[in-house]
Amino acid sequence: MKTLANLADQQEILTRLGRVRVDSARCWGKMSADQMICHLADSFRGVMGELSLGMRPGNRLGRRLMKQFALYAPMKWPHGVPTMPEMDQMIGGTKPAEFARDVEELRRLFTRFTKTPRDFPWKPHPIFFEMTEKDWLRWGYLHMDHHLRQFGA
Repeated sequence: MKTLANLADQQEILTRLGRVRVDSARCWGKMSADQMICHLADSFRGVMGELSLGMRPGNRLGRRLMKQFALYAPMKWPHGVPTMPEMDQMIGGTKPAEFARDVEELRRLFTRFTKTPRDFPWKPHPIFFEMTEKDWLRWGYLHMDHHLRQFGA
């Protein structure tokens, strides 16, 4: 099971990130490659407390079951799941500026997210709420994998 707790999985993600270009064509969805880079950066900012996130409504048991399924079921994440407005670059997310600088910022946030010991407390996930470090590092891998696949990387 891939996770950002493993150095090899971290390196895999960073190598794939290096394949994304500003003009990379999407395989699904509406985001452009530069919007995807900013979306991933905003996601890391949110869970590390640099960006305020809203919480989606739902009951505790449903969230727990959905979290277990989303993080640990042996399948790829589906396409077309709407993102939070504060993570959507067309609504409230960070707007792309200069691609190379945006990628470098994502790499900085990735390094901070995976560094031990952490210099931040984990914030609640907008859908799953409280998560363990194991959950967060699995989520980080899956979220980046999902969007890198979106652009063929």
